[in-house]
Amino acid sequence: MKRRDLDHLAELLREFAIERDWEQFHSPKNLAMALTVETAELQEHFQWMTEVESAKPSPEKLQQIREEIGDVLIYLTCFADKLGIDPLDAAYKKLEINRQKYPVEKARGSAKKYTEL
Repeated sequence: MKRRDLDHLAELLREFAIERDWEQFHSPKNLAMALTVETAELQEHFQWMTEVESAKPSPEKLQQIREEIGDVLIYLTCFADKLGIDPLDAAYKKLEINRQKYPVEKARGSAKKYTEL
């Protein structure tokens, strides 16, 4: 079975950059900026769509969205790797913080920020 996890992806991305001599450009600042650009490109696919349209993109649009998600994950993985951060660990810890900020009894059904609950 092929190995498919974030650690393996980070290894492949390091190899990819080294083979092309791109690691010289992969500072945390540059990777954070590239991540922002890619997330904006993802958003661009939804600009001007209605809520209903955004839930059911065409197969062609879905393929474009899939590619942008790939780009976002690639840059996020490179960024986290450069700083020695485990993205899954960071996400689990942040989820626990959010559980504290947004207790079910206060946050259920509300879009308010935790400071407004």
